[in-house]
Amino acid sequence: MTLIDRRAFITMLGGSILAAPLVAGAQQAGKVYRIGYLSAGSPSPLRQVFEQALRERGWVPGENLVIAYRYAEEKYDRLPGLAAELVRLEPQVIVAVPTAGARAAKNATSTIPIVMWGVADPIGEGLVASFARPGGNVTGFTGTTFETFAKQLQLLKEAVPRARRIAFLRNPANPAAVPGVKTVKEAARTLGVELQVVDARAPEEFEPAFRAMVQARADALLVYPDIAFYPHLGRLADLSVRNRLPTMCGADRYAKAGGLMNYSANLADMVRQVAGHVDRLLRGANPAELPVEQPTKFELDINLKTAKALGLTIPPALLLRADQIIE
Repeated sequence: MTLIDRRAFITMLGGSILAAPLVAGAQQAGKVYRIGYLSAGSPSPLRQVFEQALRERGWVPGENLVIAYRYAEEKYDRLPGLAAELVRLEPQVIVAVPTAGARAAKNATSTIPIVMWGVADPIGEGLVASFARPGGNVTGFTGTTFETFAKQLQLLKEAVPRARRIAFLRNPANPAAVPGVKTVKEAARTLGVELQVVDARAPEEFEPAFRAMVQARADALLVYPDIAFYPHLGRLADLSVRNRLPTMCGADRYAKAGGLMNYSANLADMVRQVAGHVDRLLRGANPAELPVEQPTKFELDINLKTAKALGLTIPPALLLRADQIIE
């Protein structure tokens, strides 16, 4: 067991022991706990996964728990207002995703425990002091890191060995996208490929973005896993095929939506872990001492139908490493 794991275990155990009588008494007295959930995106099936994971830990929405959901629906400028709205409800815990959501929640309260997830650089964003001891009211899980970007580019380069210039599609309205570019450039440099940064804030900007990629003679495309892109993965997949651009995306359902490849954390697994953090905080754990964790389950999915449409032969060695092959 590592030092971080040991601290997490001790914190969890101590918090559970101290809080168990309190929670039991509260349930007997009929107290209902409240969670705020702040997302920059839109409602998704992950909501059901989250609630089921809470039920498995004894927290049942409608019985001893109320969850107040607030979705910015891909409009980042709405997050501060939604965060303030949640704080006024005085929840025991706030869940916030991704970086912009966590930042808005932290700006809205310094006392209510916050469980962030999908945050690329929580230390650089000033959300926590360190992974082992966050030091404030924010804990939770990281998102796409340098290692993840490097792995995505490496896998894309294996699928398209001839690639010398790779386009990188991002949403500049996402505050995490700026440091994300620096991270991806560093990863590209290690692979000896040139990176072309292309911006798109909304679906209507997708086609001009792809025209810019084609004009710059990009050989392949890496899509930043922006929450604003998630409702439009099928559109991005269609444009990548029409423009003959083999594409890797950090969204865990991109290949199922018709894209060539995705390498990403399993979001359902991550949300279940988020529910675990919420449970610990409701039972008395201190967010300042509850370590920030990284996703543990990553998956590589490859769509062979899309590969065929692109005229691309995926190397057998890469196929053997895939978690899911879509034919």
